[in-house]
Amino acid sequence: MLRYRIYRDEKGEDTIEIDAEGVELLHNPILNKGSAFTHEERRLFRIEGLLPPAVSTLEQQIARRYESFTDKTSDLERYIFLRSLQDRNETLFYALLLEHLEEMIPIVYTPTVGLACQKFSHIFRFTRGVFLSPDNIDEVDKIFQSLPHKEVEMIVVTDSEGILGIGDQGIGGMGIPVGKLSLYTAGAGINPSSCLPVALDVGTDNEGLLNDPLYLGVRSGRLRGKEYFDFVDKFVKGVKTNFPKAVLQWEDFSKQNAFTLLERYRHEIPSFNDDIQGTGAVTLAGIKGALRIKGEKLEDQVFAVLGAGAGGIGVARQICSALVERGLPLSEARDRIFVLDSRGVIYEGRAGVDEYKREFSRSAGFARGWSLRDQGGISLSDTVRNSGVSVLIGLSGIRESFTEKIVREMALLVDRPVIFPLSNPTDRTEAEPEDLYRWTEGRAIVATGSPFPSVEYGGKVLFTGQGNNVFIFPGVGLGALSVGAKVITDEMLTAAGKRLSEMVPEERLDLNCVYPPISDLRNLCREIAVEVARVAVDQGVGTKPADSGTLAEAVTSRMWVPRYPRYARGS
Repeated sequence: MLRYRIYRDEKGEDTIEIDAEGVELLHNPILNKGSAFTHEERRLFRIEGLLPPAVSTLEQQIARRYESFTDKTSDLERYIFLRSLQDRNETLFYALLLEHLEEMIPIVYTPTVGLACQKFSHIFRFTRGVFLSPDNIDEVDKIFQSLPHKEVEMIVVTDSEGILGIGDQGIGGMGIPVGKLSLYTAGAGINPSSCLPVALDVGTDNEGLLNDPLYLGVRSGRLRGKEYFDFVDKFVKGVKTNFPKAVLQWEDFSKQNAFTLLERYRHEIPSFNDDIQGTGAVTLAGIKGALRIKGEKLEDQVFAVLGAGAGGIGVARQICSALVERGLPLSEARDRIFVLDSRGVIYEGRAGVDEYKREFSRSAGFARGWSLRDQGGISLSDTVRNSGVSVLIGLSGIRESFTEKIVREMALLVDRPVIFPLSNPTDRTEAEPEDLYRWTEGRAIVATGSPFPSVEYGGKVLFTGQGNNVFIFPGVGLGALSVGAKVITDEMLTAAGKRLSEMVPEERLDLNCVYPPISDLRNLCREIAVEVARVAVDQGVGTKPADSGTLAEAVTSRMWVPRYPRYARGS
């Protein structure tokens, strides 16, 4: 098996020591330089004659690949093209991605990745990451030990039950860890050789997949209960044994499992759940940006969160924590937040309320005196009309659930309504920005989960900020790794959101946009990582010596840059 070792030589240059040659080198995506191998390297590694004679620069390769990218006629074709490039040449893939971030992140991740997950078994071309199932989980140590690079630092894992807003995608959910780790590298500079996507294939309850003759996953219903948690326990034990310094991100698990797994393992291994904590942090940052535009205080707002899954509860938690930080008692902070699921507002004594939602249950008589129009529950419309909601957050995955009637009622009561339809992918958004601006006469402050074009209203161009978790999770991972955090605390995530809100330029706010440009992702991730590392050190959870004066240097020195390193022959 091809083995390699990455180190820095006496000049401080990245160097890779390789014990392979010939086509094996050309077929390794971490090591392959394609047409950029120098004549000396071609002779040294016996690939002379296996490539066209001209030696390309990285810039020439980028131009060649971008030309091919723009020739594709659909987003799915562009996704397949970029993934195929990554499978051949990681350095070139990231160099291209960083040069065209605004254009390519929606292809590599949301919204296109949702369709790619649905079609995973039909577009599969090259294996990436680790697939663990009941048939091989007892061999987890051997599987991890078979990886060509042993220094795994960042792991993203899913069991694919809660993929974006489209639900159970079985083995197809692997597109999420692959995509997230691409953003870890692009944004935070985590070396791609240190990234490991993992799919926990515990079966699927999606009948369409089970009946698909091309489906690549386990053909059985999902493991539940003790069998499921025993399976995850074996995975976590394998991570602790083989990659004791790695940070693990839980991604797109079902609502209840997302909370259970986070609490079960967050003190065993440095880990966090991006759906809960990352979504909460990035949303709070957007709210703070909106309040900068409005010139108002957080504690004077009334919040409604439609969607009580992992993301919705995560957002409610972050808002509540921020309100307490602003001086409100916990009970009063919670009273300013209405959380709604498919049956309406969650309140004490209401049937069908899952345990993880109960922390945001209103008192049983909270709506006494309200004028209620809807039957069978206290609806979003009832809540907006009676409570004076000024900030409306959507994480329901239900298209068009922010109706014209609801938005217009909100706009009658609030001068500058803050409305964030954050559900992904695009066809699950609660409302489209153009409609929201029109229904509020251009007064709304809007952010979405997927990218949308700018809107011209009343002679003014309004930009819609994208509440993309990519602003948060890469910096959290980088900051935690930089100081060897043994646990990822809630305060580290809160600090990430706060730092993000501070980095929105005034000119963006003037355009009604509450998030910074995605093109500045590397700098944003660096700044967030420094702040996350500082909080980890202050809380005593960092294991590497560090002080405030050296944190920026420690973070920056870890950030991999996509350029071709020097190669040396191994012994």
